[in-house]
Amino acid sequence: MRAPTGEQFALELESEGIRTLAIITEVAASLRVLEVDGVDVVDPYPVESSPPYGSGIVLAPWPNRIRDGLWMLDGTPQQLDLTDVGNRNAIHGLLRSRPYRVAQRSANAVALEATVFPQHGYPFILDTSVRYEVVAGGIVVTHSFRNGSPSRAPFAVGAHPFFRVGDVPVGDLTLTLAAGSRFVLDDQLIPGEELAVDGTEFDLRGGRRVGDLDLDTPFGRVSHDADGRARHRLTAPDGRFTEVWQGPDFGFVQAFTPHIFPRPRPGEPDALGQAVAIEPMTAPPNAFNSGLGLRWLAPDEEWSGSWGVTYGRA
Repeated sequence: MRAPTGEQFALELESEGIRTLAIITEVAASLRVLEVDGVDVVDPYPVESSPPYGSGIVLAPWPNRIRDGLWMLDGTPQQLDLTDVGNRNAIHGLLRSRPYRVAQRSANAVALEATVFPQHGYPFILDTSVRYEVVAGGIVVTHSFRNGSPSRAPFAVGAHPFFRVGDVPVGDLTLTLAAGSRFVLDDQLIPGEELAVDGTEFDLRGGRRVGDLDLDTPFGRVSHDADGRARHRLTAPDGRFTEVWQGPDFGFVQAFTPHIFPRPRPGEPDALGQAVAIEPMTAPPNAFNSGLGLRWLAPDEEWSGSWGVTYGRA
């Protein structure tokens, strides 16, 4: 029986006395599993399941939502299919149910490719790829895009991984975000005003307990260190942590803390619980309309950018 997410690509590395394992899926190029010495770093989902809440998938050519699936191209309305029906939006791009093809493969790395062809609301050819490379104690993810159209094409990219620190209850983890602003959302979950987080409940730079959070919130003013990386953390009470870093082209991050994430256990296959996603993004929601963070590629122009995950102990 075939998995709903297609072929599974297992990547493994033993280095510096650390065994790191990742499993990437053919459909949506999802990061389904990431383990370091047997410790779950991402929230895994079963091979017989589709990704819950888009767990681990690549979000391209836009992350999050576009209001009413509608945007303007040189004065002409472009109507995308509404895939977030309840909120009347187009959500998470055009590749979340599409298979990728293998471009390169080794024991600890895989490069997957998928092409966005012209369709409702997106009249462009966009060649995309994502490369996952397992490194000691974590993973590096590199997204690349090339415009195969005769005219310039817009895009943004994000990822939707849910994280954990082994078997520590997610609610007991502390979430730290290197973000200085957040966007106010309307009833369609579309951002409006960008506000500084200073002195508010959205200031996560000093860390807050995940169990006290109820977020589906885009953040901006992401603070990058001298090496060009912004770093966010989930920290367990015993000092272990999962760190998510994003490169200089990833200027936004979404934090999502649903309380109805699938948590099956013996005798309770339908049990639910909290989860936490930290989503690196090159643009916030609705970028095709706001233009914030949106990139335009000229014909044959290319772009690439990276983010990654590290597991460690303070």
